[in-house]
Amino acid sequence: MRRARLTRRVTFFALHHLSRPDWSAEENRAVFGPLCDPAGHGHDYTVTVTVSGPMQHNMVMDLGTLDRLLETIVLRGLRGRHLNRDVPEFAGERLPTCEGIAAWIYERLLPQLPVEVNLDLVRVSEDESLSGEVGPP
Repeated sequence: MRRARLTRRVTFFALHHLSRPDWSAEENRAVFGPLCDPAGHGHDYTVTVTVSGPMQHNMVMDLGTLDRLLETIVLRGLRGRHLNRDVPEFAGERLPTCEGIAAWIYERLLPQLPVEVNLDLVRVSEDESLSGEVGPP
């Protein structure tokens, strides 16, 4: 059976700041500059998800199912939030960087996919010049 890939993009706005709780305010300011301000700063994030698997009925998986998963995990989970304050995993040592957010999405999306579907890539972009990607180990 032929294998294929399917890619879907969604966008959302969220705030975040970068700081390590095990560092002093001075250390965080030296490394992250104004990005460590707890008030945060916002981005219009773009999340790109690519899945693959055997083509059944000319599709890798039902697009409606993938859209519902992205709505639940990404949009309801992250849209309009201050990631450091509203997402428990980003309240401590885990930084909400592009690759950190991509890993967070990957960890939640993978177990929800049909068993025959692979999660090839989750990419999170802050803007046209910066993105992070996570794929299978």
